[in-house]
Amino acid sequence: MTTVLIADDQPMQRFGFRMLLESQDDITVVGEAANGTEAVRQVADHHPDVVLMDIRMPGLDGIEATRRIVAAGARTRVLIITTFDLDEYAYDGLRAGASGFLVKDAQPEELLAGVRAVAAGDAVVAPSLTRRLLDTYIHHLPPTPASAAAPREDPRLSGLTDREREILTVVGQGWTNTEIADRLHLAESTVKTHVGRILAKTGARDRVQAVILAYDTQLVKPA
Repeated sequence: MTTVLIADDQPMQRFGFRMLLESQDDITVVGEAANGTEAVRQVADHHPDVVLMDIRMPGLDGIEATRRIVAAGARTRVLIITTFDLDEYAYDGLRAGASGFLVKDAQPEELLAGVRAVAAGDAVVAPSLTRRLLDTYIHHLPPTPASAAAPREDPRLSGLTDREREILTVVGQGWTNTEIADRLHLAESTVKTHVGRILAKTGARDRVQAVILAYDTQLVKPA
């Protein structure tokens, strides 16, 4: 059974999410929160598998709530719920440690699939969509001066083999496991093993965080 906490300041939105989620035999809602502070507290109390996290809430917003949940070491995974005109906030949410994002007008089956995917440890956002999002908003980071000395290698990469570094790079470029297997002439099961090892060695929670890592360490640069 997948347990879910709904964090949204709109009562009707929470009601709609609850009705949809509890129509499923394998999902149960363990609580609702109207703001980020309440969401953080209820995660500590209920330890849900997934939080459906709205971004814009009074007081503590969904991004800071996500950051605190992740920093506390909770096993709970956060699925950001946003709107098309708030993609920059979704980007901030991913950097805060969310496992993906969906738009509020997603189809019901997309929301259910997203909850199940996040609960299983997968990223909800397709790698190619994640890359487009990061390509757009990576420009918000301070530019690196052309005269700056070459940066020291990020310690998160130090334990990777050459093959793992190669695979992390193409994951950051938006390749799926199937594409990696085809283009690098590997079995897909081998690719999954490599990705799992990359996540374990770098401390990335999921594939979305691995994509962000590839950008942060400049293995991948914005298009």
